[in-house]
Amino acid sequence: MATARAEPVGGKFLTPLFKVLLVVWALGTAAGIARFALGLGAVTAMNDGYPWGIWIAIDVVVGTALGSGGFAVALLVYVLNRGRFHPLVRPALLTSALGYTAGATAIVFDVGRYWNLWRVPVAPLVSGGRFGWNWNSGLLEVALCVMAYTAVLWIEAAPPVLETYRDGRPGPLRVLASAALSGLEKALPVVLALGLVLPMMHQSTLGSLFLVATTKLHPLWHTPLLPLLFLLSCVGMGYAAVMVEAGLSAHAFRRQLETSLLADLTGLMAAIAALLAVVRLLDVALRGRLPLAFALDRHAVLFWVEIGLAGAAAVLLWRRRHGARPGALVRSAAVLAAAGGLYRVDVYLTAFDPGNGWRYFPSVGELLVTFAILSVETTVFVFFVKKFPILPAARRPAAPAPAAREAS
Repeated sequence: MATARAEPVGGKFLTPLFKVLLVVWALGTAAGIARFALGLGAVTAMNDGYPWGIWIAIDVVVGTALGSGGFAVALLVYVLNRGRFHPLVRPALLTSALGYTAGATAIVFDVGRYWNLWRVPVAPLVSGGRFGWNWNSGLLEVALCVMAYTAVLWIEAAPPVLETYRDGRPGPLRVLASAALSGLEKALPVVLALGLVLPMMHQSTLGSLFLVATTKLHPLWHTPLLPLLFLLSCVGMGYAAVMVEAGLSAHAFRRQLETSLLADLTGLMAAIAALLAVVRLLDVALRGRLPLAFALDRHAVLFWVEIGLAGAAAVLLWRRRHGARPGALVRSAAVLAAAGGLYRVDVYLTAFDPGNGWRYFPSVGELLVTFAILSVETTVFVFFVKKFPILPAARRPAAPAPAAREAS
């Protein structure tokens, strides 16, 4: 099927929104400089009981799930052969590349000895052989997969940039872009395969990490199905992010939203949301943990909020499958994203109790860095869609018929 035509949005870059994002970035940069100069303890609220906070739970665990739209859409287009969704591929891949880059940036802030991160992919080479890696470590798989997948995403997102320079002025850059596009086309099967396998590996392993936390993760969340639930939430949140991004882009750039195309996604998204809720409920019931869901405590409340959001998303999205107003589609997708996001935050923070009286609440410095990362992510997205052919070409209104022109 032919690739849908895309075009740059155009327009000025120094908008009022950009100025607000610049202020947020400046504040977060100041907090980031303090973190690197003074250490984690001076800026964050993390401690020995909670060695990771929102930089991991929000920026990485939730952020990369929302950044899985590229994986989810590629699965739909290239594996299930639903070519009509091809217009969603480029913006989804760009959003994914930015989301994973933001997550990788947050890891740099979070790791104590950040200067040793370069050793992770090359440890066997610098440590004298196979003993450089702990082959039993889930974190090692996550680290290697995230590094590799971030690179793969930028390779997948490169064609719009390369096409712009290939079609530009004659010169070395044009030749280089043309050669790079040709090479990328030949390597596409391998790149697509990596783009499908890598996220499935590390997203499920993000859940597997807590299988060992038998006594620390609340029984309503600790289950052998953690890898499956993380993978399900990842796919659902990926589709939700694609729909929300499409709606916000259409509103911000005054473009017509492909409502019918997005409405065709809602049935699949509703099924994922329903499956997430049903699996959670059946898992808790079959493991004999259902009485805990009716205890009068915050964990029971959080559990039912999760189930309620997933169930509401399933109902709302199912009702939108034959078309709806753009705002209704975006709100329904946002409910699914909230359901998956809350589940992941609960596992990593709110349902996790290390004991010994440890408590955690994010500091101002952590919040500022997180907001700064999001502001940079948003700014770069706006820059790319304005300068390069990322979004589908805007549909022009049809010319009126001659009779209509005469009548007017």
